[in-house]
Amino acid sequence: MTALAPPRPETPRPESLRPARLGPSDVVRVGAVGLRTRPLRAFLSALGIAIGIAAMVAVVGISASSRAGLDRALAALGTNLLTVSPGSTLTGEAAQLPLSAEEMVSRVPGVESVSAVGRLSDAKVYRSDRIPEVETNGIVTYAARTSLRAAIGAELADGTWLNAATARYPAVVLGSAAAERLGVAHAGPDTQVLVGGDWFTVVGILRPAPLAPELDAGALVGWRAARDGLGFDGHATTVYTRSAEPELDAVRGVLGATANPQAPGEAEVSRPSDALAAKRAAGEAFTALLLGLGAVALLVGGVGVANTMVISVLERRAEIGLRRSLGATRGQIRGQFLAESLLLSALGGAGGALLGLTVTTGYALSQGWPAVTPPWAMAGGVAATLLIGALAGLYPAVRASRLSPTEALATP
Repeated sequence: MTALAPPRPETPRPESLRPARLGPSDVVRVGAVGLRTRPLRAFLSALGIAIGIAAMVAVVGISASSRAGLDRALAALGTNLLTVSPGSTLTGEAAQLPLSAEEMVSRVPGVESVSAVGRLSDAKVYRSDRIPEVETNGIVTYAARTSLRAAIGAELADGTWLNAATARYPAVVLGSAAAERLGVAHAGPDTQVLVGGDWFTVVGILRPAPLAPELDAGALVGWRAARDGLGFDGHATTVYTRSAEPELDAVRGVLGATANPQAPGEAEVSRPSDALAAKRAAGEAFTALLLGLGAVALLVGGVGVANTMVISVLERRAEIGLRRSLGATRGQIRGQFLAESLLLSALGGAGGALLGLTVTTGYALSQGWPAVTPPWAMAGGVAATLLIGALAGLYPAVRASRLSPTEALATP
């Protein structure tokens, strides 16, 4: 019996032929070929991108850290401090805050702490009883609450502050200017000054108080001691309040009416501290600076990616022609070079973000600032790098896909 010849495979018809499709993983592998075969160029290109992103992240991070340090310093100065004091009556006479002013103000929502002083106009301060009465040196005596130092953020240069015990007895804390004018360098049980005709022991000396400069030339005695020995009537002449910063405007709007509900117009309320205005102005300036420098850094990184990819297309025309002659479509060529551009951008962006974080942390710690790197700066830097990398690689990718196999293979 004659053996039958095996059937010949059916030749596919031209219209049934379709180019092979590349999955996402295949596109990544093909795009990585250019990076693996040219590691030095890929490293240098990624390094250029990384430096641009690191510069952006470092500028944002250092600026944010500097701003955090400034905010901390301004907060220490009391950006949330408000004061209320008596104004004038309709007849032009000096008004007076009610005795319940402090208690009423402490009930205002948003108020965190309250303290007060009362001015004693008739209690003059002298270093000794040999000083002529007219030589007061401009020193003013105040009755002070024990919570005053914390409210105004004052610091002691020497000695201690008034407490529950010393506030009842003839003890005084001198402001920085008052101590200098009286010639008092140190506080102690042997140091006394004449206040309102009575001897008071100097228990403390304050440093200059930037939030309450009027107290620098003051002699501060306890509230009860002033009432019992100096004829103090108990009415506060200045009430100091600290509020949460978001609540500051709301607190200021009701502070006068709360301190003196019977005559709100006779209470004068201070405006927010100049430090708060400086803080807000600094925030706006830093925001504009960050946006400008970040945009420049990203532009530099995008130019670097575009330059690298254009050179890569020019050098790899033979490779492109070979792939086209083996059946690669224009879309696959575009995908290869776009993937290569994105991989290059991703490597540079991730490395730059880490480098920028390291630089920011090191510099902030060396300056004593809080190390702050906004997450949006790192994530935005990498995302923007990928976007710019895609845009920068688009033209070279399109240009590579338009090369005909014969033209590409004929390139020396």
